[in-house]
Amino acid sequence: MSDSGHSKSTAGFANVVSERVAAERHALARHWLRRLNDLLTVEPNEVFPSEQLLDHIPALIGEIAAYLRAPADQEIAANTVVIEKARQLGSLRYEQRASVHQLLREYEILADILEAFVTEETERLGLRPSARECFELLRRLTRASGILMRTTVDTFVAEYMKAIEDRNERLKAFNRMASHELRTPIGTLVFAATALEHAEVRADPARLEKVSAAITTNAQRLAWLVETLQRVTRLTDRLDTPSEQTIDVATIAGEVARQLAEMASSRNVRIIVDTHLPEVNLDPARLELALMNLVANAIKYSDPEKADPFVEITSPTLPDAAESECVICVRDNGLGIPEANRAAIFDRFFRAHAHMDAELGVTGWGLGLAITADCVQAMGGRIECESVVGEGSRFFIRLPVKPSRGAK
Repeated sequence: MSDSGHSKSTAGFANVVSERVAAERHALARHWLRRLNDLLTVEPNEVFPSEQLLDHIPALIGEIAAYLRAPADQEIAANTVVIEKARQLGSLRYEQRASVHQLLREYEILADILEAFVTEETERLGLRPSARECFELLRRLTRASGILMRTTVDTFVAEYMKAIEDRNERLKAFNRMASHELRTPIGTLVFAATALEHAEVRADPARLEKVSAAITTNAQRLAWLVETLQRVTRLTDRLDTPSEQTIDVATIAGEVARQLAEMASSRNVRIIVDTHLPEVNLDPARLELALMNLVANAIKYSDPEKADPFVEITSPTLPDAAESECVICVRDNGLGIPEANRAAIFDRFFRAHAHMDAELGVTGWGLGLAITADCVQAMGGRIECESVVGEGSRFFIRLPVKPSRGAK
């Protein structure tokens, strides 16, 4: 080899390797995914569930490539673009409910792939770098991977801790509300039980009937509260094993309308049940609970300014619906949900209209939609919301079409 060729292959070693890493960043990302599948048994859609993340990994590899040929006094930790991408990856990974272990292994595998690629390209291109150049390039490669890994993990952990703190605050608020809600019926029952001990109450049919009615009403209230608390405990665990059967959705919807008829009448809300609802094979109790919560919410947050407030259960044909799913829609012409609140409406203890409780004469714990989403997920479906403030809301329950038990 000539002196000029030797000089080019050594002095330009970092530049050549950097160019090769940058050029092959998409191939390296695919290789990384294959390694993850082999070693971690991770489904591809769990690693790259979105185009956003698919773009992030090659971009990070491209930034590592740029750092390999950066000036000697430039540290990757000072590169705000790289650090921001690593932070965004940490936030994305948190949203996808990955684990810290998975994040660490992902970066370890990425570092292995990059080191192997540099070695292979050095041999393939016939480069002859000095030992110092090799050690410097390896140091930068290791440092880049390490800083990006720490930044991603730190961001992931920060998001996780923030969620825990928020969850604890919501649980404290829930405990305060639950204590308050339980105290009232229990106090009334104690008072009624004491009243029954007095002979004059037992001797007066009108007073006795009033005390008996108070006992019945508050006992039912307590039963409802206990049932709700049981549902809350199931929000972090899977609900009971579903009892699937072929049912007519119109029958379930009709029962929901019957149970909520008095509530709807008190607010002059019409409940409309479409007669052309599908037959489905699923757990009827879950579907009934989901529809019950959606219709009850629509009634509670009906618009008192509307001349004809309504809530309707239909089965629309959506252009993006798959052949393997059926769609049930609960729509209303109520207050609507502000866009800023829409992303959080299925979170536990979140209430979009809590500030209007006194005006609307309603109370709640912010559990109805969370329980609804949990029920829909347990049935293998998903729920979506569209809403316009002042016009109303539409909740779409998308359920998988399953053959009936008797089908062959």
